Amino acid sequence: MNKGGCFHSKQQVMEESVLISGGSGLVGNVLTNILLKKGYKVGHISRSKSSDSRVETIVWDLRSKTIDIEKVVKYDYLINLVGAGIADKKWTLERKREIIDSRVDSLNFLFEITKNNQHQFKSIVSASAVGYYGFETSDHIFTEIDKPGNDFLAETCVKWEKAVFQFNELNIPTSAVRIGIVLSTDGGALKELARPIKLYAGAPLGSGDQYIPWIHIKDVSNQFIYQMENKLSGAFNASADEHKTNAEFTKDVASVLNKPLILPNVPAFIMKIILGERAMMVLKGNKTSNKKIKDAGFKHEFSTLKPALEDLYK
Repeated sequence: MNKGGCFHSKQQVMEESVLISGGSGLVGNVLTNILLKKGYKVGHISRSKSSDSRVETIVWDLRSKTIDIEKVVKYDYLINLVGAGIADKKWTLERKREIIDSRVDSLNFLFEITKNNQHQFKSIVSASAVGYYGFETSDHIFTEIDKPGNDFLAETCVKWEKAVFQFNELNIPTSAVRIGIVLSTDGGALKELARPIKLYAGAPLGSGDQYIPWIHIKDVSNQFIYQMENKLSGAFNASADEHKTNAEFTKDVASVLNKPLILPNVPAFIMKIILGERAMMVLKGNKTSNKKIKDAGFKHEFSTLKPALEDLYK
């Protein structure tokens, strides 16, 4: 195992390759850049051809279950990031099915390919989310042995991870990354939260007491690689050391951006009108522990929020 968050040298991994399903998204782009710098060959599984000439694109169609299998089985490692956006659209019954099916069906298809072609990936790492524990604000710090919650996001994560861990049947080291709120200025929750703050219209949401389990995009990308290289098994939370409430988080973002917070909290009923059922994601939260991945030897570059924000906005 590589201790202290260190990875294999470029010379060691020169001949190894990593296939990323869903590699064109926010985390996938950063992950790709890090892997290429480390000397890996990187491929993406995608619905359309990538414009990134540095990576091989393997185009697939999940509905018709078509893909160039010969290209897939040439890769040493698999990282799975596929999943329809959780917050992008209103949670109709159809959208909820799409959110779950996009995650489960893609993994089932990859499992079929791996099993039927007797391909032995060196390890597989898939995204999951801290939504596994449900969103109920409390002082409990969730660890990987805690039971799942009972809301829609928890249901999604349970089905997602069931699809992930079927690879254990093939004796492939398989792990999941239960991701918190990923901090990036290129997209995601931070960009949306910072927009009104920049316009002098920022304010905590609801009570402001709900916790935000956050992680810097560099750290979550490196955690994927760490779990992959060290062939870890099981689920691992991906969140920073510091637990911040929505009010504290908003205050820190405003401070780093040198903007005042002059408005009162946005009432919960307003958020429910705007977001409907999705409002639970911003009005509720949880604390998650990163002790398990740290005990496995991984070190975060950003453990506290202020330095993480300063790095992103510098």
